[in-house]
Amino acid sequence: MAEPSLADKQITTKLIKALALIDVRVLDHVVVGCGETVSFAERGWI
Repeated sequence: MAEPSLADKQITTKLIKALALIDVRVLDHVVVGCGETVSFAERGWI
């Protein structure tokens, strides 16, 4: 089962904060690995 790395989680947090400065809302971050996808939104992380 694919799992987002700590780096994936950290860059998502940084992107959310940076994009908020210009009023852009991040709706999801999808990580693809091992032929599977993991949605941050589906997991409640966004």
